Amino acid sequence: MKLAGVSASIGEEEHTLSGETDLGKLLFELDPILLDGVYVFCTVTDPISESLSRLKPLASFSEEEGLSLLISQEQAHAAGLDYQGVFKGITLRVHSSLDAVGLTAAVSSLLADRGIPANVIAARYHDHVFVPQGKASEALELLQAMVGHKSDPTLTHRGYSK
Repeated sequence: MKLAGVSASIGEEEHTLSGETDLGKLLFELDPILLDGVYVFCTVTDPISESLSRLKPLASFSEEEGLSLLISQEQAHAAGLDYQGVFKGITLRVHSSLDAVGLTAAVSSLLADRGIPANVIAARYHDHVFVPQGKASEALELLQAMVGHKSDPTLTHRGYSK
């Protein structure tokens, strides 16, 4: 099966996805930008009664507890939805392949070393990192510092120098 530049196959056959897979290149071309607005994670247990088109979720995931949504804080307030924590989003504009290994680990480890929680969402073309609103500037600076550093033998599997 081939869709929009993506090759995939049914069963256990190999597949090829577009985008970069080399961790060194991904980190070199990371190109992080801070998204406008603030976001919250909330859950709806009856998504049909909650008009998803009205909520305009940035992301959603079906979990045992209900449908988890990533929506603007403004939308959550308007819908009367409960949430804990307010987050800013950082998009990594490098086109990473869904087959890439280590990007999420490198980014989350770098932020974790500074005590910054990272909620990472991998989408078709880019990865998106949601961090607490009060830590967003620091997180962006750390990620920007990764850009343009060529991979070398001291680069660990976690994406930063030993």
